[in-house]
Amino acid sequence: MVVLNRIYTRTGDKGSTALGDGSRVPKHSLRVAAYGTVDETNSALGLARLHAEGEADAALARIQNDLFDLGADLCRPDMAKDAEAPYPVLRMVESQVARLEGEIDAMNAKLEPLRSFILPGGSPLAAHLHLCRTICRRAERLATELAGEEEVNPAAVKYLNRLSDWFFVAARIANDDGRADVLWVPGATR
Repeated sequence: MVVLNRIYTRTGDKGSTALGDGSRVPKHSLRVAAYGTVDETNSALGLARLHAEGEADAALARIQNDLFDLGADLCRPDMAKDAEAPYPVLRMVESQVARLEGEIDAMNAKLEPLRSFILPGGSPLAAHLHLCRTICRRAERLATELAGEEEVNPAAVKYLNRLSDWFFVAARIANDDGRADVLWVPGATR
């Protein structure tokens, strides 16, 4: 259980921050950028939830919780030392990826196949989900860049990849099951 008695600690005043294992890194490190962008995705998702109801809102709430799990995973380097931690280390697992895949398949079954690229927009919920998708793609790019330099849980990267697809399909659902999608018309403004 996390207990936050004070919000500011002054420990980062010189530009460093603590990772999940207690080690300190510069705040501009690639690892911090990756989990910080996951946090940004989560914040954008909070805005999307202002326009969601019922099962859509419940699904977004589950994803918000997953994104905290993902941030906890990414902020802890060196998976080989997980067993040495004084508490259970939280890592993303394949079942979280599989859940997203199942939800994508169920949502996509309701939609007509795309015959054009779509522009981000439509309903307020769809527009916010497209924003979540693009921020999530940035988090994925940072996580894969980090994985090229340091160890990263493969399930974390897979989750980000599926999540951006989930946001895309969910945005189509939010656009009247794709009927209100804004289609790209190549060269229309020449």
